[in-house]
Amino acid sequence: MRTKVETALQDIRPMLQADCGDVELVDIKDGIVKVKLTGACGGCPMSQMTLKNGIEVRLKEAVPEVVSVESV
Repeated sequence: MRTKVETALQDIRPMLQADCGDVELVDIKDGIVKVKLTGACGGCPMSQMTLKNGIEVRLKEAVPEVVSVESV
């Protein structure tokens, strides 16, 4: 599952990097993916929207085993 999530994050990264941000995979446990938003995304007031409406949606499409995505 980790490999699938990493691959999906590689597809998401260019969109985040276009806004000077990025995402790092921290851990996966029981279908919950923990990520760290970095760069401009780390301090952005819209980061939770990006996390839930962007990253989580795309990860669930690519990896159906994903239950949720949380920021750490």
